[in-house]
Amino acid sequence: MTFNDVNAAASAVQNLSEEECWNALLSASLGRLAVAVGGIPDIFPVNFVAADRHLLFRTASGTKLIELTVNNRVAFETDGVGRDDAWSVVVHGTARALDTQREIDAAAALPLRPLIPTVKPVFVEIVPESITGRRFLLGPEPTAALL
Repeated sequence: MTFNDVNAAASAVQNLSEEECWNALLSASLGRLAVAVGGIPDIFPVNFVAADRHLLFRTASGTKLIELTVNNRVAFETDGVGRDDAWSVVVHGTARALDTQREIDAAAALPLRPLIPTVKPVFVEIVPESITGRRFLLGPEPTAALL
């Protein structure tokens, strides 16, 4: 690999600021919720909305909600791919089911509807503890020097 190839590869990945991460989250609607119970990881695709520096999604009774009750520490990832670049944002935080009527009413007013025709009466909020993101400039693989 030449010096120019190393420089091109290094500039192809850029860290996003916290504000850029939130802007990316605001533009997305589908992500992946990662949980772990008893040392066994699990991941669920969820549609979500970012509001007031929190993430919200809806769910029904089942595995996801049970796992969040056992261990509320979560990771959440969403991403996007364009013609010239791609991005990924990862949020680490805690999740909880909304329980007061005021919280539920506020969440119900957000543009958050199930993607499939199922009833999902439980609103879950992710409170971020950390947020990181990267942007990737797309392009061909750099030429590699022969050994």
